[in-house]
Formats: sequence, structure tokens, C-alpha cells
Amino acid sequence: MPAAQLLIGPLLRRVVGTRATVWVEASAPAVVTVRTADGAHGSAPTFTAYDHHYALVVVEGLAPDSAASYQVLIDGEVAWPVPGSGFPASLIRTRAADDRDQPVRLVFGSCRETTQHATSRKLPPDALDAYARRLMADPDPDARPDLLVLLGDQVYADVTSPTVRRLLKRRRRRPKGAPGDQVVSFDEYTKLYLESWRDPEIRWLLSTVPSVMIFDDHEIIDDWNTSAAWRADARRQPWWAERIGSGLASYWVYQHLGNLSPDEIAADPVFAKVTTAEDATGVLQEFGHRVDQESDPAHHELAGSSAPGRGARSAHSSRAPARARSYQWSYALNLGRTRLVVLDNRCSRVLEPGRRAMLPPAEWSWFLDQAHGGYDHLVVGASLPWLLPPGIHHVESWNEKLADSRRRWVAVLSERLRRGLDLEHWAAFRRSFDALGALFARIGSGTPGQPGDRVGAGPAYPPPASISVLSGDVHHSYVARARFDDRAVVTPVHQLTCSPIHNQVPAGMRPLMRLGWASGPAGATRALARSAGLRSPTVRWRKLAGPYFGNAVATLAHRGRSAEVTIEGTTRDGHLRPVMHHRLTDAG
Repeated sequence: MPAAQLLIGPLLRRVVGTRATVWVEASAPAVVTVRTADGAHGSAPTFTAYDHHYALVVVEGLAPDSAASYQVLIDGEVAWPVPGSGFPASLIRTRAADDRDQPVRLVFGSCRETTQHATSRKLPPDALDAYARRLMADPDPDARPDLLVLLGDQVYADVTSPTVRRLLKRRRRRPKGAPGDQVVSFDEYTKLYLESWRDPEIRWLLSTVPSVMIFDDHEIIDDWNTSAAWRADARRQPWWAERIGSGLASYWVYQHLGNLSPDEIAADPVFAKVTTAEDATGVLQEFGHRVDQESDPAHHELAGSSAPGRGARSAHSSRAPARARSYQWSYALNLGRTRLVVLDNRCSRVLEPGRRAMLPPAEWSWFLDQAHGGYDHLVVGASLPWLLPPGIHHVESWNEKLADSRRRWVAVLSERLRRGLDLEHWAAFRRSFDALGALFARIGSGTPGQPGDRVGAGPAYPPPASISVLSGDVHHSYVARARFDDRAVVTPVHQLTCSPIHNQVPAGMRPLMRLGWASGPAGATRALARSAGLRSPTVRWRKLAGPYFGNAVATLAHRGRSAEVTIEGTTRDGHLRPVMHHRLTDAG
């Protein structure tokens, strides 16, 4: 029997103190060992699901404030680094034992189609490839960022490359009616990750820069969980059950598992089941279908009010105990004096008309707990932008209001418009939009939690130096600043949108997106929203930079109480150039 090989990886995922997690996919069952040049190490056997073999290795004993090269061994044989690759050494960098005064750099972006799409569609150069090549050219370990934050559409299940489409045509057994150019089964999903993450530059980048990820719609299908009516229509498709179950199970394996810290991995009930099962296929099949049900009405508590709430808690309050969540995709972590909270904008939405919310009540309570605390910078990762161009925002809110109409024909036409124009961002979940703004206003003024919040009535924390919302999805990049009526809000709050990494927006859509920021169209759509009985948002915002429509990556840098963002786009020859830079704080 041939020795197991390294198929995908290594992916360096989380570095927490003196421990790190490294994810791999192997070609056969094996024991995977990671050892660093300075003696830190960890080992784990692979677990098997759908005839694929994975390991998540926890490396122990790393030295604080160090950068050590490492090897990956499969059954004792060195599988990484690849001899003769010519790439720099993959490193595991740790922060100081007391890292409160260390700078933090987060690189972020979203929407990356595989580079193989270039054979059928001419896309601008891949920004993540360009970023990797720049890091390769710099021998200084400190040039590498603390974290890569990928905000959705890491793979496209519904827009596949010629290579994957040829594979699908050769498949003999596929569910009845399955789209011929889209993946459906778990095994087909694995081909997307194999194709994307074995890109040589991306493979090296993911092996040496810690990364966290969150899904958006294309990991499953365009417009995933737009509305309750959308879910009902999807379930009528004979292939949908396999698609959604496989999509969520593969996301857990390839993306979400690495988002967890070593302690969170040890406590994760799904990880315990898959690593103790001889074959975890059944475990992941059941898991994928169960977590999809989070957006069913029976799994959400009744909302206390259908009107947008003024308080951060009131918009998601309840008169009844919350039904226990079966799984949570949102997560949080700290880097020095920066707190990052990444939110699930897709799987667990509340979709009942009149009660729509981005997060169910129990998860919103968790988010409140994470958002309050002693830190200098709060960063919220959300695949969908909180602040859109105002002209588009008001249309989405207006459409949501009409979709809740008691007049059936109005609701039906509004639902068609919602799907046809992708009106499904935070603005189309107005209760959540208002609640998030109220939360930021309260944190930014140093106001303690209100009575009735799980965070209680205190303690009060001083206002942080900055609050930033990182997003993607919309295939253009911009920086916007929020303004609040409450003059006690002293913390600057920004929307930082960077998209796409490797895709493009149709040329005909670009003028509309630019017009969305203009005062005339924004005023007209605001009047449209008022005609439906909607109050003006309690937050106002204006664009500070952008929009930029090319492929791009962004860097959010924190040093002390200063914050700044740089967005870089690709040139025709595949290099990066700054397209916008903005200081987000007055400090520094």
C-alpha cells in the first residue's frame, strides 16, 4: 500500500499563546506530525469522512515572541516543505507573552474564484496571489501579518471552473435534476478546495500566515437563505438536501474547524464525534442537515416586537426562552488590545416575515457579551456590509417592509424583487441593522449595559479607540464612516469593505453603485422608504474613500490607540498598488 501523501495544506490556522493549530488533508489514513526548528511539536491521527482523511494538529511548546520554521511529517516522512519548491520557509510566528503593546495587522478580503477561471473568463489578476508573492520577496518575518481574515466565497459551488465542470460530466451518479455545472456532493466540494488551495502561492501563504474564515452564499448557492420563501423553493429541488448537507459539512471540515482555538477544539462536540468514529461520514451527514434547520421558524424564539428597536438588545428580545442552538458558526478572538468578532450572516438568519434578523436571539446575546469588554479596538467581521451606499440601503429597507405586507400581491412582488436584485444585506434585516448601530453607539460612548441585557448594567468600559466592520460580498471596495445623533459617542465607527479578491463586477453595474453614494439618488430612495412607513435610520454615514472596482486586499493596522486601513488593488502585471488609505483615528 503506497504511503499517504499531503493533498492540501498545511494550513496554519490559529496561533494562541505558545500553541498553534495546523490543518491538513492526506491521501490515506495516517499520523500527522508538525515539528518546529526550535523543538515545538504536535501529532494527531487523521479522521476519515466520505473517504477523505483530515487532521488538525495542535502544536505545543512554541517560544513566545518568536518565528520558527516547521515541517509536516506524514507517518514519519517529511511531506512539507516540498523539496525544490523555491518558496521561503513556512513559519509559525508567536506574539509576546504580554502583547498588549504590540501592533496588530489584519489582512482581509472576500470573493475569490479559483485562478483556473481565467481559462473561461478574463478576470483581473488575483490579489491574494499578488499579496503572497510580495511576502515571499520579503525575508523579514515581521512583514507577515498577524491574521488573514477571509470574509466569504472562499469557493464557488455554483460557479465552477472548466476543470471541475469536466469532472462533473464524468460523474455517473448524481441526484436527479442536479445542475450540471454545480457541485452537490461532499466529494465534489473537496475538488473545489483542492483546486483553490493547491494554487502554489496560496498554498504557501496559508502555510505561514494564520487565517480565519466565514462563509457567504456561494459556498452553498447564490442568495442562500434570502428569505423563508427562498428556503421553501430550494427544498422542492430533489438535489437540494444533498447540496446543503454537503456544503455545510465540508465548510465545517475545511474552513470552520480551523477558526477554533485549541481549547475550543477540545470542547467542540462535533470534533469529538468525528475523531472518535471509525468513519465520520454519518456524523457529518447528520450534522450538515441539522445545522441547516437553524433558519426554520421552529428553531427561533418569538420576537418581542416586529418594530426596529432603539436599544441594542430590544431588537432581538423575546417573551419566551430561547431554543437551544445546535451549533454556532460565529466566533471571537483577541490579538493584543484588538478584539475580533466574526459573525455568521447566512446560516442562522431569522427569516419569518416581520421578525427577520441576521442573528437569532441566543446568538445575539453571545455577540453582546463578546462586544463588551476592555480593549482598544473592536473589529466585527461580517460577510455582508453593514453600511451600503445610502441609495441602495433605503431600497433594501423599503423592499423588506413591503415584503411583510398583509396584501399578498404586494408581498409576492416584493419577494421577487428581493431575490432578483439581491436585496438581502443588513439593510434588508432592518431590526438587526438598527440594533448593531445602537450597540456601537453605546460602546462608543462608554455606556454600560442596559437593564435586561445579558451583560447586565455594568461594568462600564471606556470607549474604545476604534470600531471597524470588515465586509466583502459586493465586488467593490470602499471606506465609510458612521455618524450618530448621540454626541456622547466618541469612538469613530467605520465600514471597511474589500471585495473581490479574484472576481469582478459587471461594467454595467458600476455606475449604479457609484450613484448609490450620490445625494440625489439617496434622497429619492430615502423618500421611497418613508412612503412605506419606515423611520430614518438612527445612524448616518458618508463615504470617505472609493468605490474601487478592481481585485483587492486590505490591511487594517492597529498600533496603540491608532488605526488605519490600506486597500491595495492589482495591476495588470499582477502586482499590488495602494488605491486608498485612511486613518481611522485621531491618535498617532
